[in-house]
Amino acid sequence: MNRYRGGKAERRALGAFVALSRAAEHAAVRTQGEFAAAGLTESQFGVLEALHHLGPLCAAELATKVLRTRGNLTLVIANLEREDLIARTARPEDRRYRTVELTGKGRRLIGGVFPRHARLVMRTLAALNGREQDELRRLCRKLGKAAEGGGI
Repeated sequence: MNRYRGGKAERRALGAFVALSRAAEHAAVRTQGEFAAAGLTESQFGVLEALHHLGPLCAAELATKVLRTRGNLTLVIANLEREDLIARTARPEDRRYRTVELTGKGRRLIGGVFPRHARLVMRTLAALNGREQDELRRLCRKLGKAAEGGGI
């Protein structure tokens, strides 16, 4: 960004954005190998992880949790269901409303993959001490909430 001739505030924001993007990309590259070794995409892992930690959810709730559109998530869910990792069941009170939940096979898969993923994330963030990790989380949440609320 040192060649950009915009104002100081623009250069600062662009520099921070580039650094954030690069760090996120490096972290994503490190974790993608773990997903691929388990035969999963990042989106599939996100769905399985959300169901593992939050329990059964509807597709709209899942889309919000894994930051995907419902359209994209429909394909991800169909593929996971085809692999017998999740099941969709209609709710008795409203058969149009379907709940997505892990199957036994899905629980075993995510139960084996997630601990390795957590250790890999811990090693990836080890360059920052605990206080710095807390501050990074706080700043990222602040940025995410501003983007969610239209503040960006």
